[in-house]
Amino acid sequence: MLKIGLVADTHHFLDPRIADYFSGVDEIWHAGDFGSITIAQELKKIAPLTGVYGNIDGTDVRDEYPLHQRFVREGVDVWMTHIGGNPGRYALPIKGELESNPPDLFICGHTHILKIARDPEKQNMIYMNPGAAGKQGFQEYRTIVRFRIDHSKVKDVEVINLGKRTEK
Repeated sequence: MLKIGLVADTHHFLDPRIADYFSGVDEIWHAGDFGSITIAQELKKIAPLTGVYGNIDGTDVRDEYPLHQRFVREGVDVWMTHIGGNPGRYALPIKGELESNPPDLFICGHTHILKIARDPEKQNMIYMNPGAAGKQGFQEYRTIVRFRIDHSKVKDVEVINLGKRTEK
């Protein structure tokens, strides 16, 4: 069993409470738009980090993290990228691969909108966008997600509201 902390769109801001919320997770996954490599370095102090770069990330992040990550954890095939679209409206550069070889769990960021759903058109693939944890963007609330992977199943998905985007 693995406990995962999922975050995206920090945009140079790492809420100090994330360390507490992700305390005890086995891994942290960041779905892009770190803002700077400093965010990654801080997250690595909490747990091992897997990430992808986003459209605002500079060479410091892009030199460390790829555009896509495809990996297996506890029997779950995971694909993480920053710009992925939404169920029924996936981003064109990845749409073909999603249709021909869908993962069990597809994770993206970019929209700043929290959404967790099953996509029945993709062999019941789970779609996760943790929303935005940073203060940049138009989202009303800053969010992160925790969940477990156990015996090839995603379980106990929990959304954590970090407060309004404009709050300090």
